[in-house]
Amino acid sequence: SLFFKSHFYFGTIINGINISGKTVDMAEKTINSKVGAYNISLEERNDAVENITGKEINLKYNKNEILDNIINKQNSGIWIYEIFKNKNYIYDKMFNYDVELLKEKFEKLNCLNDEKIIEPKSASLKFNGMKYEIINEVYGNKVKKDELFNNIKEAIKDGKLKINIEEAKCYEKPIYTSNSLELIEAKKICDKYVSSKIVYTFDEVTETIDGGLISCWIAIDENLNVKIDKEKIKEYVQGLSERYDTYGKTRIFTTSIGKEVEVKGGNYGFRMDKDKEYIELINAIESGQSIVKEPVYIQKGKNRGDNDIGRTYVEVNITRQQLWFYKDGELVTRGSVVTGNVGRGWKTPNGTYVLNYKQKDAVLRGDNYASKVKYWMPFNGNIGLHDASWRGAFGGNIYKTDGTHGCVNLPSYLAKKI
Repeated sequence: SLFFKSHFYFGTIINGINISGKTVDMAEKTINSKVGAYNISLEERNDAVENITGKEINLKYNKNEILDNIINKQNSGIWIYEIFKNKNYIYDKMFNYDVELLKEKFEKLNCLNDEKIIEPKSASLKFNGMKYEIINEVYGNKVKKDELFNNIKEAIKDGKLKINIEEAKCYEKPIYTSNSLELIEAKKICDKYVSSKIVYTFDEVTETIDGGLISCWIAIDENLNVKIDKEKIKEYVQGLSERYDTYGKTRIFTTSIGKEVEVKGGNYGFRMDKDKEYIELINAIESGQSIVKEPVYIQKGKNRGDNDIGRTYVEVNITRQQLWFYKDGELVTRGSVVTGNVGRGWKTPNGTYVLNYKQKDAVLRGDNYASKVKYWMPFNGNIGLHDASWRGAFGGNIYKTDGTHGCVNLPSYLAKKI
């Protein structure tokens, strides 16, 4: 009991320094000795170690009444109970050091050298031509600067001699690893998408969408959400339309008089429904389908290839005011006609058209007229082929001054035959 009136209990540690069984003077000498030789080691990745010494930051023991207060509070009469207890004291003002010197030393650490820092990188997905494979994460060596500095300050205060940066959780980590559920789910979705195979048929010509192309349309954001780039799908469908739609295109046509001409405009030909096809294509990819299909069409032509009108058609030559009707390549009938009144700006429109329908006994109505016809075959709105019993003559230059409102007037026999 008398001994512990002037000596610290066994097991007494203050800010990491063991002063068991020592007097206050002896403890101060021990503390000063430890402070003078103080060195804190920073254990880094790849077995690298850096040190900060007490001398480099001007570390000093802040002599005060802390030790006296501890020993005065000891109850030496019950020393036998106290020696079995761990008495670990931490005081904020036990040591003094130059914070600016610590900052200066800290900034010069190799682990903070920009040239040697490897940024962490999350695991990712890469298409290998068949499916997606996981590219492992990169842990790198970038430290959380503020957190490490605070850890060093706490360690100096506590008298610790080392900091393992990994254990102190002061390294920045990749957000996702190869075992992350989000990455595994993203891979599952991507693999489903690229398993799709869509083959478009255009008679003998085909266009194939496979995993290689689909992988270019897959976007994976930073949160590993998988999306199909809808703008790229639209571009693809637009490309199909540009390559294979023939609606309204200019055609090279050999006339019945043997002349090769360009026929521009009209409403005939293949016309893809791009909006519907865009939706069907996305659905096919998202459901992992393997299908052979035609695009969705608003309108289809007779044939593919250069001669997409086929061998059954009506040819109207406005300049000659003549009509020819061919069926399966054979001339069925021909005759003179009257087309739109050029003088009044009612010229029959050029182009390649499809007959909308054929009707018997119709009444054609317009501004200030209503005409009964036996045979009505519209091809462009209210413009069509029809008989004109009120006309006494056809052909020649009638159309220039006494032509129609845009329709093609036919003799009754011609209209009936068609």
